[in-house]
Amino acid sequence: MRRLGLLRLAAVLLTTVSVLPAFAQPATGGGSDTTITLVTHDSFNVSKRVLRDFTKRSGIDVDILRAGDAGAALNQVILTKDDPLGDVFFGVDNTLLSRALDEDIFVPYEAPALARVPESVLLDPQHRVTPVDTGDVCINYDKEYFRDQELDVPRTLEDLTRPEYEGQLVVENPATSSPGLAFLLATVAEFGEDGWRDYWQRLRDNDVEVVEGWEQAYNEEFSGSAAGAGDHPLVVSYASSPPVEVVFAEPRPARAPTAALLSTCFRQIEFAGVLDGTDHERAAGRFVDFLLSKRFQEDMPLQMFVYPVLEGADLPAAFVKYSKVAHDPLSLRPEEIAQGRDRWIEEWTDTVLR
Repeated sequence: MRRLGLLRLAAVLLTTVSVLPAFAQPATGGGSDTTITLVTHDSFNVSKRVLRDFTKRSGIDVDILRAGDAGAALNQVILTKDDPLGDVFFGVDNTLLSRALDEDIFVPYEAPALARVPESVLLDPQHRVTPVDTGDVCINYDKEYFRDQELDVPRTLEDLTRPEYEGQLVVENPATSSPGLAFLLATVAEFGEDGWRDYWQRLRDNDVEVVEGWEQAYNEEFSGSAAGAGDHPLVVSYASSPPVEVVFAEPRPARAPTAALLSTCFRQIEFAGVLDGTDHERAAGRFVDFLLSKRFQEDMPLQMFVYPVLEGADLPAAFVKYSKVAHDPLSLRPEEIAQGRDRWIEEWTDTVLR
């Protein structure tokens, strides 16, 4: 799903409870002394010691092939499905899930740990994909800017069209960006088929800035990011972005300099699947087990700034303190996304870019 490119520069070691999930049993048969390739997006990250522990316990080495943004990575997997790039794909989310399933790129695999995962994230009854994490795409804002300008922070999607926020918002192109697509879907969910295009026309009239991806929007255009010096105080990012501005800052501030508008959030669910055509199907399944293990799920929040799906997985204190969850995020049913996604992107392009 995400997204946070600067996380690749950080190596965060978490103290976790030692557990022996299914993947940790002694390797036998096809899982012994095997190397598999994980195809994923650029923001995938895992602590080195956690991945080493998986290899030690399972006998399976993992090569990680990062293939761009989530959408770009999925495109590559689809284009190479007759000669797959790897054995497991991680990073397809609910905004693009129907496309992946329609292309038959996965083989079914039912991880034992799904018994401890909420039904709300189990979107494929055939278990071709396994939910791994969730995250909320939301408008983020630069606290200092609004304080210095003595300007009220916008509270709703509708507020963003008001003249006092002219030229302040930067968004990602939904045709090229996973969070950009999620934000487009948020506006469809909020304003409906009869209203979302008019809403985007009003954003365009209010001088919304459109860029290709999250990295450019957040790290270059957003004024609240420590990584850049942009002049837009509003950006499409994640509800879990504010902790990034604290955890990796030197010195660490007492409060996050940014915050998320929780009324604007769209819930993303990120999945992994065993790729059809793998020569290591059993080992690939065991790696999916690892992604749902408590060890990985508790390591993940400060590596990729997303939320675990495994019930009982603990969140690190910094993540809890500086990140807030949308209690009633905007959403669309998977079948609605499947039916409307490509048309909405085309209509958005006509409305905003042409």
